[in-house]
Amino acid sequence: MAPPSVLENCVEDSNSETYPDINWEDIGFSLVPTDYMYVMKCAKGEKFSHGNLIRYGTFEVSPAAGILNYGQGIFEGLKAYRTEEGSILLFRPEENALRMKAGADRLCMTSPSVEQFINAVKDTVLANKRWVPPAGRGTLYLRPLLMGTGAALGVGPSTEYTFLIYCSPVSNYHKGPLNFKVEEKLYRAISGFSGTGGIKSVTNYAPVYPATTEAKAEGFSDVLFLDAATGKHIEEGSACNMFVVKGNAICTPTTDGAILPGITRKSVIAIALDLGYQVTERGVTVEEMLVADELFCTGTAVVVNNIASVTYKNTKIDYKTGAETVAQKLRKTLLGIQTGTIEDRKGWTVRVL
Repeated sequence: MAPPSVLENCVEDSNSETYPDINWEDIGFSLVPTDYMYVMKCAKGEKFSHGNLIRYGTFEVSPAAGILNYGQGIFEGLKAYRTEEGSILLFRPEENALRMKAGADRLCMTSPSVEQFINAVKDTVLANKRWVPPAGRGTLYLRPLLMGTGAALGVGPSTEYTFLIYCSPVSNYHKGPLNFKVEEKLYRAISGFSGTGGIKSVTNYAPVYPATTEAKAEGFSDVLFLDAATGKHIEEGSACNMFVVKGNAICTPTTDGAILPGITRKSVIAIALDLGYQVTERGVTVEEMLVADELFCTGTAVVVNNIASVTYKNTKIDYKTGAETVAQKLRKTLLGIQTGTIEDRKGWTVRVL
């Protein structure tokens, strides 16, 4: 049964232009509960049809649900940006919808249509618009979830699926210069298209915790994982794609099934080509990374960020950072498009308000 809608109250509340009483500079990238979330359900073999906005909070799920017992779940991440004029924009939400569908197909799940996904995101943003930070002071991060919530004891696809979106205002994911450690013992995904590294399965993230916890205890910002087949090629950080710069050439590991096809990654490649850089998607060896001029990471949370150093086999390698780096030029252009200060000639942004 679908949860009761609070749409009328939500519309009334969303007409308020009053910002919440918080310090935008202090929010970082941690959960700040907002007003509403979006919920839509469907049974196995059926299609999603209609969802509701309800007050943000806990919801009931059977202890026998597929998401809890067998990890049948995927998620997405995207942001809403407030412009200097006060409008609110989304960035390429159709790409998130398509990636969710690809993940759902891989895990035998029913997924919302692209139109349903985008409309649900828009509704969630409008219901929580007072939580979209002022221009230049953060964004509203949206977390769409698709979960198997039907009860079953045996191993198999769930009998019910729940699509849910909640949101939180955020600012910077990382603070200070980024210093990565190359992980040589644990791998985040098996190589090739036979695994789930290329989708945002909920089961992909907890297995990296031992490596990231150890690295952060040693003072590192994050971990850089290598390919499981040879251990000779770089793949991803714990939640970001990687780019290597040498002169005018930019290389990034190909999305071969083990690496998530990041939407920020895809956008940065297009921007880099427009700016005249030579961009190649291929396997990138550790040795190639060690002699690069720059190393940077991309993702919805991290945006585009220089990596100041990488430590490999107890040897620290430093890279160029600062405003004149390739990474910062790409970041400036990307953020300009996302926030409306640079003309969007690619049709990437979607206006919500």
